[in-house]
Parts: sequence; structure tokens; C-alpha cells
Amino acid sequence: MYEKILVPVDGSDTATLGLAEAIRVAKTHRSKLRLVHVASDFIVLIGVEAAAVYSEQLMRSAQERGRTILAEAREAARRHGLEAETELLDSTGAPAGEAIVREARRWPADLIVLGTHGRRGIRRLVLGSDAEYIVRTTPVPVLLVRGTTATPD
Repeated sequence: MYEKILVPVDGSDTATLGLAEAIRVAKTHRSKLRLVHVASDFIVLIGVEAAAVYSEQLMRSAQERGRTILAEAREAARRHGLEAETELLDSTGAPAGEAIVREARRWPADLIVLGTHGRRGIRRLVLGSDAEYIVRTTPVPVLLVRGTTATPD
């Protein structure tokens, strides 16, 4: 049923929960896993005003961190007997969700599995939600794995 599962990873606890669930699904369905990390040079600073900061240095640092996160995620899959492809996606000035949806279409994925912080209220409004964007715009099913620390506002 799910031959190809796309799993966004960012090094967070919620992404790790999403990866664990994707591994369980992949083992059950004998699916291929593609682990993706979105390196971005776009940061929103929260304070009196929101400002975007673009920097070549920031992008290089994000890519380096992304490669480390992908290697750790691939190793987690291997510990469970699965080989996983990895893909470092670059996103300039756009939310990670856009890059993830593009990759789901390009690959093409049968399922996206991702952890979500479960933010609500003002935190979701201010910080945004890649999970919400993905659910609203992707043509494939999405399995959201709620973080254990998610609390209502």
C-alpha cells in the first residue's frame, strides 16, 4: 500500500517520534524510506518586529547540520533493519513545508510521515506550522505524529 514513505527530519524530538513511526510503517509494508532535511537561510526573528535574515554563512551552517541530522536518521533506520535514502533540500526564503511538498511530488511519495509540535493559538500563528501547510497542499496522505510535549495554549 505504501511503497514509498517520505520522512522529514530536523533533529527535534517530535521529528524523531515521526521517524520511529515511519520505520514501523515501512517494516510492516516493506516500504522504501526517503529521509529529507530542509536547509534554509530564512529565519524569522520574533520581537517587536519580525525580520528575515539571509546569509550565506547561515545556509552553509544549516546544510552542515542537515547532513548530520540525515546521517543520524539513516543510522536509526539501519538499526531497525531498513536502508533509507537521504536528501538534503535547500530552501531560500520559504518555509520548509514547501520544499517537503515539492519533494513528495517529485519522488513521488505514497505517504509522508512527520512529527508535529501540535502548537495552537498564538504560538502557531507566530511560528507557523509546516505540518499544517503540508496537510493542506500535498497530494499524498500524511501521517502526523504528535509530540509528547505538545500542550494546548
